[in-house]
Amino acid sequence: MAAVTIAVNGRSYRFECGDEDKARFAEVAAYVTSRMDGLIAEHGNVGSERLLVMTALMIADDLWDATAGETTAPPTADTAPNAGALTDVAKAMRRA
Repeated sequence: MAAVTIAVNGRSYRFECGDEDKARFAEVAAYVTSRMDGLIAEHGNVGSERLLVMTALMIADDLWDATAGETTAPPTADTAPNAGALTDVAKAMRRA
C-alpha cells in the first residue's frame, strides 16, 4: 500500500492506495484541484461545501461531454471512462 497526501482548497488529505495506483491518484487529485482553483479564481470564497458541489458538477459536466454520443443514458460510475480506476480511488477514500 502507498500513502498519498493531496492538498485541496488549503487542506491536506491522506489516502492509501495500491502502489500501482499512486500516480493515477495524484493525477486525479491534481485535476480536481485545478478545477476547484479555477472556480475560486472566478467566484471567490463561496464556502467549502458550495465549492465542493460546484467542482463536482463541473467534473460531471466534463465527463458528460467526454462521453457524448457514446450512450443515450447519462454516464455512471460503471460506464465512465477509467471506471475501474475511479472505483479504486473511491474505495481508498472510504478507507481513509
